[in-house]
Amino acid sequence: MSRTVIRAGRTERQYWRDLWRFRELLFLLAWRDVSVRYKQTVIGVAWAVIRPLATTAVMVVVFGGVAQLPSGGAPYPLLVLSGMLGWQLFASGFSAASESLVGNGNLISKVYFPRLVVPLSAVAVSLIDFLVTLPILLGLMVWYGTDVTWRLALLPLFVALAAVAAVAVGVWLAALNVRFRDVRFVIPFVLQFGLYISPVGFGLGAVPEQYRWLFVLNPAVGLIEGFRWALLGQACEQTPYAVAVTVAATGATLAAGVRYFRRTETTFADRI
Repeated sequence: MSRTVIRAGRTERQYWRDLWRFRELLFLLAWRDVSVRYKQTVIGVAWAVIRPLATTAVMVVVFGGVAQLPSGGAPYPLLVLSGMLGWQLFASGFSAASESLVGNGNLISKVYFPRLVVPLSAVAVSLIDFLVTLPILLGLMVWYGTDVTWRLALLPLFVALAAVAAVAVGVWLAALNVRFRDVRFVIPFVLQFGLYISPVGFGLGAVPEQYRWLFVLNPAVGLIEGFRWALLGQACEQTPYAVAVTVAATGATLAAGVRYFRRTETTFADRI
């Protein structure tokens, strides 16, 4: 049985090595959260399917039925659900990560391990929910007779981008939530506002062309449009630009977020 000897300055010198050594803890925390979430529910993991499907149904009625927004030739339910999966993975990931440190206060205050394990495990749970829902979309694609192209092989890249983006935002909010507990009240507003200003219920092509350059500055646009391009083959001229904005924003946010997380990590046990 291996032992971890804690010496002065160890966390600075061997932090990333310790993070790899504690990878089993990451998997255990993720599995614990999944089992606790569905252990006493009536329909179990079906909740992971019902939530995006219910939201998709509302958006199909509002945007496709009432507003009559164009779908670019794709069935409107597929247009919305493909965007919803990307948004849901990102949004649920960083929301869970933001609460993860406070929710594991007893563990953090008693045991040494790289605290970055905790928000990473929270994002891993959201990834599991995504994998449960994805077959529903693939089944609908078969039902509607949508052609499956080589682009589908690139879907894991956009899934990874969504997960990394969730980590990038989540580590910021997790560290801030330890210091300022009212952060948890801001997150639902951010999620609701982000859903409204992101092309989840409509395609980027529905945005007037003269405003698209401004609209794609929202990093979530490139993520959602990337999912649609990989799944449905839909794209417009601004899609590559939107994806580039998402990648750049994710990289910058991740670097700054991890740096802030590491700088404040030593105070977590005392503040929690």
